[in-house]
Amino acid sequence: MLLTIDLDSETPIYQQIRDRVVEAIATGELRAGDPLPSTRQLGVDLGINFHTVSKAYDLLRREGVIRINRKSGAVVRRDHGSGPPDAGFADAWQARLRTLLAEATTQGITPDEVLGRSRDVLSGFVADVREGS
Repeated sequence: MLLTIDLDSETPIYQQIRDRVVEAIATGELRAGDPLPSTRQLGVDLGINFHTVSKAYDLLRREGVIRINRKSGAVVRRDHGSGPPDAGFADAWQARLRTLLAEATTQGITPDEVLGRSRDVLSGFVADVREGS
């Protein structure tokens, strides 16, 4: 997994790591059962403090995306073929989606543009998943 982050971004580094891992799973680059680099190794690879990587991994663990144990380290827990989401996921996801929609509306993006952009992103994920299958 090649992970890139933008050290100059306003998005916190731990959030960028979390987002890139989720995107890699969504596109099929990472699958359930795949190991992730250790926090120390990823920190070295990215030139950042391993505590920042730990924060990202902990967020992914709390979201149910990865599991972490002392023997196997961090491993992808779910991917698009893992079946129905865990209880409560859809409601929590919908709440985050509502916030994203509010951000778009606040910035003047029209509902039609939101739908168009959403379709484009979803189509890209579907194409990536088909390529990875």
